Amino acid sequence: MILPLNPNLSSIPHLSTQTPSKFTCIHHRCCATPSLSLTPSHSRRCDFYDLHNELVPYAEAWRWQKSIVEEKKALSEKDEDLAESLIILQHQPVYTLGAGSSDEFLKFDLNDAPFDLYQTERGGEVTYHGPGQLVMYPIMNLRHHKMDLHWYLRALEEVVIRAISSAFDIEASRVAGLTGVWVGNEKLAAIGIKISRWITYHGLALNVTTDLMPFQRIVPCGINDRQVGSIKGILQSQGNKEEDDDDDSELIDISCKSLVTHFCEVFQVDLCESYTKMGLDKSKLC
Repeated sequence: MILPLNPNLSSIPHLSTQTPSKFTCIHHRCCATPSLSLTPSHSRRCDFYDLHNELVPYAEAWRWQKSIVEEKKALSEKDEDLAESLIILQHQPVYTLGAGSSDEFLKFDLNDAPFDLYQTERGGEVTYHGPGQLVMYPIMNLRHHKMDLHWYLRALEEVVIRAISSAFDIEASRVAGLTGVWVGNEKLAAIGIKISRWITYHGLALNVTTDLMPFQRIVPCGINDRQVGSIKGILQSQGNKEEDDDDDSELIDISCKSLVTHFCEVFQVDLCESYTKMGLDKSKLC
């Protein structure tokens, strides 16, 4: 059964339209490649919601994103500006479908799904989210960057490619005709986005220490002839990690820090940490 989004979910942090009275700005300078160059001559502020060690229900994060998008739209219609937003978290186990997804890529009965199943407005086919996977939701007004869907997808891929290269010396790449980030035949990061009036939401999911078994119940992203991988699995295959290594939380922390750093570089933003009310106050950067 495909679940609807519950409009009455609580615990959604409010995004203030004013500059917070307490925040920490972390300055990152751009080193983007010429193909990903941006139009601004200065860095934009980006409110950062760090929940990378939290398991957040999918529907709750989905509604949170949409509330931010609607606020940005309303201000944009008044020609008012608002900082960009970046949310990073993990999800409780869930399957999600893109707007035009086909149930032929599901290997289970819709009425007996192993986890909650949501159909969303993002692009792409079915995927899985769960513990050990970092999900990054940038909510940005592309009018202040580049009004180009393909540029935005390639920029998100670039963030992941740089992040895992600098943090783990893993050489990742793109695959012609497909969206995402790959190491050999294994897809480490999936990307599915929605853009409404040039405001982005949804985003990317990077498998760090993810249990890959739930991917066997679907055809991930509708791709039959390739596999899904994780950073932990790649490191183990390279002999850098023992099978019984218990460093999952460290891998998550390192991956988060690298993702956020390279997001700032590629998109030319300065992070300002924001305080949330999702479960507990968060005031610590990755």
